[in-house]
Amino acid sequence: MGTGTVLLAVRAPGEGAGGVLEQLRRIGAELEDTGLLVRWAGDARDARAVLRTEAGLAAAVVSWDLATRAGTPGGGGGAEVLAAISRRFKDLPVFLLMSQDAEEDFEELPLWVSEVVNGYIWPLEDTPVFIAGRVAAEARSYLEGVLPPFFKALRRFEDAHGYSWHTPAHAGGVAFLKSAAGRAFFDYYGERLFRTDLSISVGALGSLFEHNGPIGEAERNAARVFGAERTYFVLHGDSTADRMVGHYSVTRDEIALVDRNCHKSVLHGLVISGARPVYLVPTRNGYGLAGPLPPAHTDARAVRAQIAGHPLAADALAPEAQYAVLTNSTYDGLCYDTLQVARALAPSTPRLHFDEAWFAYARFHPLYAGRYGMAVGPETFDDPLRPTVFATQSTHKLLAALSQSAMVHVKPSPRAPVEHDRFNEAFMMHGTTSPLYPAIASLDVATAMMDGPQGQWLVDEAVTEAVRFRRTMVRTARRIAAAGDRPGWFFGVWQPDTVTDPATGERVDFADAPPALLAADPRCWHLEPGADWHGFEGLTDGYCMLDPVKVTLTCPGVSATGRTDARGIPARVLTAYLATRGIVVEKTDSYSTLILFSMGITKGKWGTLMDALMDFKAHYDGDTPLEHVLPALVDEHRHRYAGLTLRRLCQDMHEHLTEAALVDALDAAFRDLPEPVAPPQHCYQQLIRGRTERLPLARAAGRTAAAMVTVTPPGIPVLMPGEAVGAPDGPLLRYLGALEAFDRAFPGFRSETHGVTRDATTGAYLIECVKADGGRP
Repeated sequence: MGTGTVLLAVRAPGEGAGGVLEQLRRIGAELEDTGLLVRWAGDARDARAVLRTEAGLAAAVVSWDLATRAGTPGGGGGAEVLAAISRRFKDLPVFLLMSQDAEEDFEELPLWVSEVVNGYIWPLEDTPVFIAGRVAAEARSYLEGVLPPFFKALRRFEDAHGYSWHTPAHAGGVAFLKSAAGRAFFDYYGERLFRTDLSISVGALGSLFEHNGPIGEAERNAARVFGAERTYFVLHGDSTADRMVGHYSVTRDEIALVDRNCHKSVLHGLVISGARPVYLVPTRNGYGLAGPLPPAHTDARAVRAQIAGHPLAADALAPEAQYAVLTNSTYDGLCYDTLQVARALAPSTPRLHFDEAWFAYARFHPLYAGRYGMAVGPETFDDPLRPTVFATQSTHKLLAALSQSAMVHVKPSPRAPVEHDRFNEAFMMHGTTSPLYPAIASLDVATAMMDGPQGQWLVDEAVTEAVRFRRTMVRTARRIAAAGDRPGWFFGVWQPDTVTDPATGERVDFADAPPALLAADPRCWHLEPGADWHGFEGLTDGYCMLDPVKVTLTCPGVSATGRTDARGIPARVLTAYLATRGIVVEKTDSYSTLILFSMGITKGKWGTLMDALMDFKAHYDGDTPLEHVLPALVDEHRHRYAGLTLRRLCQDMHEHLTEAALVDALDAAFRDLPEPVAPPQHCYQQLIRGRTERLPLARAAGRTAAAMVTVTPPGIPVLMPGEAVGAPDGPLLRYLGALEAFDRAFPGFRSETHGVTRDATTGAYLIECVKADGGRP
């Protein structure tokens, strides 16, 4: 374990305390001689700053009569520091520094103090060497204990410095040292990465497929921390986890209920299994954002009707669905009351899968209580109908893990037992016998970081910063409107306009609500039925809430209810400008853009974003030439953008989007689903055997899609394999045609379309269709 740090939070001694002061200095020196770093704090404010910034803390010595801040008479700071430690750290060794009157001090201490501290120190009653040694011993024990099981075993194995006689062939990085390119690679990443890149032949570390040894121990620890009965580490991302669960849960010609707002990996699982999907369609709003599945769409009667009217369900193996999968939270931060969803879908399916790729942190903050898959269990849903629940999480997305690191959490029910050996067959089909051990270690460490109070502290920090940014955006817009010295517009934030203050029961403006309330009370983020700010229909109280760490900025031009203004600023122009400032957003829609407040957020980071938004406004208001704002765009497409200003480009694009009714076309394409013609697996077979062809949109009418088409924005499949492309003037081709026209009109701003290729000469959209003689299954 690396060097640890000891916090010495002691009141600056006054007159007559020279002996105590000198003794404390000697204790600090002795601690440094043991190899520990020492951070001094003379008051509670400084001590709390150390607690916030020094994650490598190994122990703390706190004076009970510590001042709250420098120059403040009296004590009280010690209690503040102890409380902060209990919120920030799990099992951190804490020693309380006492005065010489032991009996009097003990009688004055609150009873809870003994639950926080490990011991007491009277600085003048023992030698500095003994006191420092006692603190150092506890610190070393703590540093060893914070290591989670697999990471600890991996470090121990690497520290043995044994020769490698197994794969991988670089043998601890030595092979890279034998060429110039390899040496550069080795030097860039450092030796330790390669020394811990090992083979499954190393039995001491356990097996990812057998789930034994330190790997198995790490998975069991993760199950405890994440609230699952069983957890599996997955090394190819949440996409593989989705395919794994789908492949296990439903088989050929069985029915699966699928949230249309799903990731493409969910469909891939259905292609592999041969299941017959019946899609559940979410709502949409005026920004084009996908909302939740309305409660009326998930009750038993609605599901039965949906299945009964589905063309592919007639010759399914059974009329009941064996599996249902929903996205929670959505890309835009909408999260369900999962218990309510489970109760609604329980009569319709024995297995329920929440794809929580963007929501691995939910269990660790009270704001999200009851909003994640593992919240559904026998203690919350004590009923024979309770379904088995799977939650797949992309751990690396919003927790601290290496890319592609993911987990599958399982909470089985007697109704649909999950036997480990059976599930492990699906696990092994989608896993690898050559796992990257640093990735496994990162999952282990991510789990340890969320264990105990530190998990809530980490999530709370991200939530708090997101709340501060949201309030700053609204307050900045107010100031601009009130200043009168510039045009009164500014960017908005997609969030409630007002919240209810529980202390008074009155509605207050979002920007005026106490930050502590916004960061702690989930009711502030509920999508209240009929509220204009979210624009979704058919919701009930408490059914869905907005995750505050997923911040959607809105641009002038449209509203959540679908109103279109004469002037507008399409979000693609904004994000192109932000990219020139080194700010890369997560997702861009027509008039909104998504940014994420992860655990890596800082005030400086979001302050930089605020500055860029203000600069964009200044350029727009000042009608700055485009070549000064987006010079690379103008250089690459001079024939299109030379001579334009930023304001002119925004207006041209806004008018194009308005005339093409792109947002309306998007809504129609997702609301009026294409007719299912064949199961996805059948169309995949046609694709592999060459019985498909790429056709321009004009010739694709009436044909059957052979591949999924996903357009980003908004990142949701608009056409699935086995679905009819539809009529030339139907919703799908009208939408794709509008996108194609936009790409031609505004080069450099084209949509990212998976499943669509472009003709190299004309730029026309081409989609993969089953040949006319491909036939039905």
